[in-house]
Amino acid sequence: MTKLAEKSGSRPPWVGLAAAAWVQVSAGSGSTFPLYSSALKSVLGFSQQQVTILGVACDLGENMGLLPGYASNKLPPWSMLLIGASSCFLGFGVLWLSVSQIVLGLPFWLLFVALALATNSNSWFGTASLVTNMRNFPMSRGPVAGLLKGYIGISGAAFTVLFSMVLHHSATDLLLFLTVGIPVICLTVMYFIRPCIPATGEDPSEPMYFAFLLVTSILFAAYLVVTTVLSEVFILPSILKYVLVAIMVLLLLSPLAVPIKMTLFRSNAKSSPLGSSDNLAKEEGTHEEPLLTPSTSASNLGPIFEGDDESDMEILLAEAEGAVKKKRKPRRGEDFKFGQVFVKADFWLLWFVYFLGMGSGVTVSNNLAQIGFAFGIKDTTILLCLFSFFNFIGRLASGAISEHFVRSRTLPRTLWMGAAQLVMVFTFLLFAMAIDHTIYVATALIGICMGFQFLSIATISELFGLRHFGINFNFILLGNPLGATIFSAILAGYIYDKEADKQGKMTCIGPDCFRVTFLVLAGVCGLGTLLSIILTVRIRPVYQALYASGSFRLQPQSTGH
Repeated sequence: MTKLAEKSGSRPPWVGLAAAAWVQVSAGSGSTFPLYSSALKSVLGFSQQQVTILGVACDLGENMGLLPGYASNKLPPWSMLLIGASSCFLGFGVLWLSVSQIVLGLPFWLLFVALALATNSNSWFGTASLVTNMRNFPMSRGPVAGLLKGYIGISGAAFTVLFSMVLHHSATDLLLFLTVGIPVICLTVMYFIRPCIPATGEDPSEPMYFAFLLVTSILFAAYLVVTTVLSEVFILPSILKYVLVAIMVLLLLSPLAVPIKMTLFRSNAKSSPLGSSDNLAKEEGTHEEPLLTPSTSASNLGPIFEGDDESDMEILLAEAEGAVKKKRKPRRGEDFKFGQVFVKADFWLLWFVYFLGMGSGVTVSNNLAQIGFAFGIKDTTILLCLFSFFNFIGRLASGAISEHFVRSRTLPRTLWMGAAQLVMVFTFLLFAMAIDHTIYVATALIGICMGFQFLSIATISELFGLRHFGINFNFILLGNPLGATIFSAILAGYIYDKEADKQGKMTCIGPDCFRVTFLVLAGVCGLGTLLSIILTVRIRPVYQALYASGSFRLQPQSTGH
């Protein structure tokens, strides 16, 4: 029967994690929308509501992950990265042709589709790297999810550095880089992102490795912010700009230090059944581990059934031969299929908590340039970089904080999602008051709190398993574009254009441009806080069972999948 081969050895999971950092930064191309949205408005003559609708296309494509989620159980990671690279090339290519005016008169709907196609590549990139690494590190889901999502969060600052230092604030050049540069990066590293023998967490050096990755990623983020501020405040010579960009690249390569250290200084830790030794000869081999030992009848079917269908057929035949008991429905903490989670109240509570938190936050991120202009900030580059940095901090800190409390106090991660939304309530009220210079503080707080909403990723894997994790978590992510449509395009875009019409201008100036929007979003986050409390109370017993020993306990899987 056809099975996916797994790379053996203890270093490959860490090599894949280092390669995934580059893919995740590339998967943040959606965060560059504020950098070229002004060009869409000025060059193509769009209204603010049209630009906001294109922002929704950006969110829609980025979070339409049901197909990548389904494909994550059917296709190898390299093929998913190839599909993403092709989508990126075609979508951003159309936008580049339009903004550069090489092709004139493209209809609005075509640009909407092109932007959705372009950013949908992020879903293929993110699903391939996240699902693969979550499975390669099943005992460290919180840190891995926080780290990888953190790199997406800081990608906006990385693109801003390129935009200001190398691309000279040219929206056309930025779109050309997104068209060509991102596919080249992903095609270069796609070989290294592959299924490996899972890291068991028994290596005593593993916490040190994650701490190193945490520190280097924070240094990387801080460096991007400082570099952006320097480039905006001072006139830097061209040579220094390229040197600063080269240092940025070296910092992004820093995760490779872990597998290099494991090669030069091998650990004396005993190998476990899930792992293998560091012997290079063995490392080049492959390891095949069937999910279920096939029955005699199943073995005669040959390669007709593959993937999940194959596993289901084996189970049915084994039931008929008396090898296993009759199927039962999975319990929380075990592996659920998509159709099974669809009827679970906890799943929908988690979906709505994410929808309300991310929908309100993405309204700020999509309209950040216009919010800055309304508050009297002419150059919003620093504002975007500030949001990106603190969004990264939120994603990273959420993984570390929730991991500590889930192991020490068995507190569900959803508690921190609700706490973040409570902070968002007060932050939106701060936005609405429009006190001088508080926009920087409010933008930073929104970035942090949005980062905490990605705890839904680790939560979905803990409640409903890793086997169908790809499609399950990608359905959760649909809350992002739906929230962007309701709160950003319909609410914020309409109110902005209405206020602009009162002023007799296309660009709205003053706190009234977004005040009503901010007040509504404060109420939305209040509802999200309430739902997260309900969900936390409901799933607390599950976490007490999963983390009773102080570390994650892999549950015996039902035969219901």
